[in-house]
Amino acid sequence: MHGAFHGEYKVPGGKLVVVDLDTEGGVLRNVRVAGDFFLEPDEAILAIDRALEGAPADTDAAGLAARIDAALPPGTQMFGLTAEGVGVAVRRALAHATDWTDYDWQLIHEPPQAPALHMALDEVLTAEVAAGRRPPTLRVWEWGAPAVVIGSFQSLRNEVDPVAAERHGIQVVRRISGGGAMFIEPGNTITYSLSVPDALVQGLSFVDSYAYLDDWVLGALGDMGIKAWYQPLNDIATDAGKIAGAAQKRMVGSGGAVLHHVTMAYDIDADRMTEVLRIGREKLSDKGTKSAKKRVDPLRRQTGLPREAVIERMIASFRGRYGLSEGALTEDELTRAKELAETKFGTAEWTARVP
Repeated sequence: MHGAFHGEYKVPGGKLVVVDLDTEGGVLRNVRVAGDFFLEPDEAILAIDRALEGAPADTDAAGLAARIDAALPPGTQMFGLTAEGVGVAVRRALAHATDWTDYDWQLIHEPPQAPALHMALDEVLTAEVAAGRRPPTLRVWEWGAPAVVIGSFQSLRNEVDPVAAERHGIQVVRRISGGGAMFIEPGNTITYSLSVPDALVQGLSFVDSYAYLDDWVLGALGDMGIKAWYQPLNDIATDAGKIAGAAQKRMVGSGGAVLHHVTMAYDIDADRMTEVLRIGREKLSDKGTKSAKKRVDPLRRQTGLPREAVIERMIASFRGRYGLSEGALTEDELTRAKELAETKFGTAEWTARVP
């Protein structure tokens, strides 16, 4: 590596960090950190630049942060900025990472579709982004039926009570990403997917990519009066409780792509959920609560808005930040997804692949 590098990283819940640098002989040179953060005293910014100067170019974000922390003047105050955030910006610069605004984003918001088809659409659309045949896409789901969506590696029998699921007419499907089970009721659930080029998350750790890809929705929730934050690894939480869970799948292709999808609780039938889901004591214990019903606090109560209005505001927030044109599934994408729903996601073999 040799030459000029430019990297940007918005610290989740904070401000933008911009880094420009060169490399020479395998180390960082001419490092300049800037951004719209707040930093006291003034000379701290020069200390950050000096701390990074001469660092080995293969130092990870944590190692760069340690150099910065050791060099900061006593009493330094950072607002909207972290040493780790600067380290991430450096890694993104060296990886030639792209930014949200480098792309022409497309929105897909189709009428209600079957649970198995939603699973298939995630796989097909993200593969299309990886192959360069589709632009980065925000897809907002409408559910055609109630469902339980289990993670790729979850045990079917450990997560779902089949008798209760059948009694309530709830279909069980398995997605391609990891994570936990999601209880879906069409009018009570807000789900979206981001299918993005791998370049957008270059330089980010797996953990950091979760917060980075959902920072926009935290802003949208803030505009609706909800103070929300990311709770690692994959929850969006408020003072009143969890409101959403995220999951990811990395896919290969000509450039690679990331599927990042989120299910949010607009409202919830907690009694039905706890009948259908086998929520273990251990899962509850690490959340600091004794009841599954208390783990989720729906958006309906927190916003006072209709579900459709919440979705409209989320889309408007994304469009205002990054731009977003109206799009649709192509005939080929829909055909392939229907075939995949029939041959994979709608089969007992796939759903029970971890019995």
